[in-house]
Amino acid sequence: MRKTLLLVPVALLLGACTWGITLDDGAKNVRTVWSGDVSSCHELGKVTVSVMNRVGPINRNDIKVRDELEVMARNEAAKMHADTVKPLAEPSEGSQPWGAYQCGANRPAAGRPGTPTPAPGQSAPGNTETYPIKG
Repeated sequence: MRKTLLLVPVALLLGACTWGITLDDGAKNVRTVWSGDVSSCHELGKVTVSVMNRVGPINRNDIKVRDELEVMARNEAAKMHADTVKPLAEPSEGSQPWGAYQCGANRPAAGRPGTPTPAPGQSAPGNTETYPIKG
């Protein structure tokens, strides 16, 4: 019983931790493509990014881990002068491979899988992009 009581405050504190992963200024122009076609883009390379997915015996929030992986991939892609990133596989043990592309005017739609893509020149109502919140 005493061990359980000690773990609860620790788990709450760890859940509130920020790991200091922020989007670099250059990465703000890097777009994430989840299911779009990048065949018309020039592939610049691949990056594999990693974050802690667990702290001791406690698993971190999956959404937060995925958000941090995306931010890190965009940061690395910006260093390669890429304007688009696309995940190449699902995250595994806090690590995920990403492709970095230079698409220019041929930029594919950036919707998440299963999200309808609006026709060129039109925006879908209620279509929003999300970004990790600082702090």
